[in-house]
Amino acid sequence: MKKIIWFVLPLALVACSGNEEGFDASGTFEATEIIVSSEATGKILELYVEEGMPLVSGVTVGFIDSSQLYLKRLQLASSVDAVGKRRLDVGKQIAALEQQIATQKFEKARIERLVAAEAGNQKQLDDINASILVLEKQLEAQKSTIERSNASISDEQRALEMQVAQIDDQLLKCRITSPIDGVVLVKYAEAGEVATTGKALFKVADVDRMILRAYITSSQLTQLQIGQKVVVSSDFGEESVRHYEGTVTWISDKSEFTPKTIQTKDERANLVYAIKIAVQNDGYLKIGMYGDVKFTDVD
Repeated sequence: MKKIIWFVLPLALVACSGNEEGFDASGTFEATEIIVSSEATGKILELYVEEGMPLVSGVTVGFIDSSQLYLKRLQLASSVDAVGKRRLDVGKQIAALEQQIATQKFEKARIERLVAAEAGNQKQLDDINASILVLEKQLEAQKSTIERSNASISDEQRALEMQVAQIDDQLLKCRITSPIDGVVLVKYAEAGEVATTGKALFKVADVDRMILRAYITSSQLTQLQIGQKVVVSSDFGEESVRHYEGTVTWISDKSEFTPKTIQTKDERANLVYAIKIAVQNDGYLKIGMYGDVKFTDVD
């Protein structure tokens, strides 16, 4: 579900009596609404939301059964440990060959002294050199074999660890949270029901920042620009009108036919342009409520 964020200026509120006249446009208030859907499949164990309840972004409000996922994670974690124990200690594996080479080199030095003193023959020295060469090649081959084996084990272990990370992500998605601070508008599911990925659970709206969608004629386009401050008024009955500071956040670049429920300053206009005005809510504004706009001078 796409999230729409509007940036607004601080609220400026003045209470007065009587109806506001001479407004430039009118429209209805909207809010950023998000349908929170299940990201996992399973039985809904708990869902602590009710219509009208305020929610805080990121706070857990319910759980989906994750027993099977948890057991699978334990199994994978055990496999990671088992694979890790198959790793060979290079030092221990080649210690015997290194000792043999050291012994042969010591013997070589002794034979070299005998040959120099003419108490030994060259064949003995040649034999010991050949023996050392064979042992060094065996040592090199064993190191290569062990390194390849350990590399294969590391690859297998990393693959298992990635599976564990995937399970952790799925476990996290078994927690039900709201992506924004807001108020629950509609609750679609109850604890005990089976949820599937994408199933709607509840709808939440950010009612702290309201959007007034109004319509203006082409002749009024030159009076507005993005970021401009305007005065938004809303009638609460009993001849009570509240005024708010709003900010123009969007002006449509395409005209459309005048909506039947909207009146503009020039009622004879057939084509109008939609605009959106962000208003900080003081708790009185509600979704669907009508509001009027009075343009102010561009700074």
